[in-house]
Amino acid sequence: MSKETGADVKTEVKVSRKRTRRRAKYITLYSSFLMKETKHELIGEPVITENGKQQWARCTRSNHSQLVNLDAINSNTDKSKAVIPATKEEAKKYSPKDEYKIGDIIFHSVWEDIGIVRDKATTSTGGNSIIVQFESKGERHLIENYH
Repeated sequence: MSKETGADVKTEVKVSRKRTRRRAKYITLYSSFLMKETKHELIGEPVITENGKQQWARCTRSNHSQLVNLDAINSNTDKSKAVIPATKEEAKKYSPKDEYKIGDIIFHSVWEDIGIVRDKATTSTGGNSIIVQFESKGERHLIENYH
């Protein structure tokens, strides 16, 4: 007679991490840089503000980015009204001492880049930070209300 032992059997389970590619979303907009309608890729995440849902759109031909109002695109047939003029003269200049709202357009003078405030967060030290989607730098976390 053979005895069955209660030995643990180790089984190796391989978990394959399938890389999922993010599907890009494209819209057709008038490019003021090329002066004609071109295909634009929506970059970053949309920001919901009191003026509607806003997001950066980058031209696939010239790589020029512009801020667009997605609600205006969905409701109007005239997409030229959906483009939000974002210039450094009209944007708030970023300072770590200032406080910002979600949807504010800011200009970072060191990076020479314009961005929109997407979200607010608390740092690990208890300070305040803002999450900004910049035109060319992408998403960045910046300090706010620092005294």
